[in-house]
Amino acid sequence: MTTRRQYKERVYETHLLRRSYREGGKVKNETVGNISHLPAELIEIIRRALKGETFLGSAEAFEITRSLPHGDAVAVYGQARALGLPELLGPACRERDLALALIIARVLRPASKLESGRYLADTSLGQDLAVSAADPDALYGALDWLGARQDAIERVLAGRHLTPGGLVLFDLSSSYVTGTRCPLAERGYSRDGKRGSLQITYGLITSATGCPVAVRVFPGSCSDPAAFSAALAALRERFGLTEVVLVGDRGMITSARIAEVRAHPGLSFITALRAPEIAALAHGGHLQLSLFDEVDLVELRDPARPGERLLVCRNPHLAGERSRRREDMLAATERDLAKLGAAVAAGRLKGAAAIGLRVGRVANRYKMAKHFALTIAEGHFSYARRSAHIEAEAALDGIYVIRTNVSAEQLGAAAVVAAYKRLSRVEDAFRSLKSIDLEIRPIYHRLEERVRAHAFLCLLAEYLVFHLRAAWAPLTFADEEKDAPRADAVAKAQRGDAAERKARTQRTADGALCHSFHSLLAHLATLTRNTISLPAQGGLTFEQLTLPTPLQRQAFELLGVTVPLRFT
Repeated sequence: MTTRRQYKERVYETHLLRRSYREGGKVKNETVGNISHLPAELIEIIRRALKGETFLGSAEAFEITRSLPHGDAVAVYGQARALGLPELLGPACRERDLALALIIARVLRPASKLESGRYLADTSLGQDLAVSAADPDALYGALDWLGARQDAIERVLAGRHLTPGGLVLFDLSSSYVTGTRCPLAERGYSRDGKRGSLQITYGLITSATGCPVAVRVFPGSCSDPAAFSAALAALRERFGLTEVVLVGDRGMITSARIAEVRAHPGLSFITALRAPEIAALAHGGHLQLSLFDEVDLVELRDPARPGERLLVCRNPHLAGERSRRREDMLAATERDLAKLGAAVAAGRLKGAAAIGLRVGRVANRYKMAKHFALTIAEGHFSYARRSAHIEAEAALDGIYVIRTNVSAEQLGAAAVVAAYKRLSRVEDAFRSLKSIDLEIRPIYHRLEERVRAHAFLCLLAEYLVFHLRAAWAPLTFADEEKDAPRADAVAKAQRGDAAERKARTQRTADGALCHSFHSLLAHLATLTRNTISLPAQGGLTFEQLTLPTPLQRQAFELLGVTVPLRFT
């Protein structure tokens, strides 16, 4: 019992222990003791104990029996829900839950399917969805289920992100394959630098902003033009897009592919000329280098390419880089040729055939043979730079020519240049797919359809990463002004002021420590879901989340995500 009385300006509190009892049919009260002298916190414990609460000693209060990473899975799962990914995958079923878990695991910790199952078993998401590597057939079954739904899912993504008359970016890459039994695995031009390895090639279709929409997997020997034809067919037949502007690099949209595009009214293209074509344009008198004394972008018409526009650009920064690189490779080639000449002079290398064979390898090591006049005879070898040839090539340094049939009314010259440069967004997506973001390679699957399903799973994971990076740009080193209009479309792209400031200070605009995408995910993983046991209560257990840090709160707020205790 607590009583208060005031004397003048002071208030006196009295805390009494009292009991009630019945005597002769009447209820009476008795004061057992006065505890007013005890600390306030101890008085509060006594009051709560008398109400029936139980308090344990510090040594036996509770035990944390398990802690599972939770915050990173909540963030990626929340982004997936915000994008409608579960519904996009298909109707609710066990396979959908497993496929969604594998996609999220690919974002959190990319690995093989079995390793992903082991990893998910040690996270709150995997525990709630009962995902475990102990049942590999279920994981592979979910992958097969996802692959069978690829066309339907990509049609929805295309409807979301590709607009009639808008830009569609397409590029091709490759990744090496382990084993020798996959029908798609062939030797071809390796974009991984794994010469001689079996590989697959895959083309990525994205929106103008680089948002991934579809992926097509081809045999490892597939060429860029052949892949472009497949992408063109997918846009027209599967996605129903008959009016788009296709953007592809110079090795992909060849003259034959341009004829293919022109066969379908409404389709347009943006690509670039190859170096020999630019040289032919200059030698034919259509390209006057003096035009660039005042400007860096000139629009031309070439009678050999009717109905097309040629946007000729000159980038001084690119010119300087090419000049420096050429000189480095010329010098390196000369050093190797000098060593070879010394070997011939010393008699260690004899015979014109043997000398020619060695010279061919040395001179082409840096692809500089075209710039040297080589003299080979029995017991003799000499070389000299072809100065006129080098100067003619150097005159075109920094010049690139963009080729399009898009009308000037639809896209101005600067807009066409900017559209072609957007191909770097596809390169960013490939970089993400191949790096520690998603690790699409190496590919372990043997069955052709599972290889395709694996690439599609990685595409959906990249779809999540693309939106996560955009949402978390204020917390990371990302350039938030990347999509802002540029005054000069030809000049080298520069990072925005905010990105430069973050790189210099290592701090965000709010003064917080700036993170990379992966370090932010790692920090979110420190928000754990803990299983707590009360031994004194017969082993009673309950779950409790750690309190989020300010950074974690901000990351969740940017995604519009609340942190649930469980996923189901």
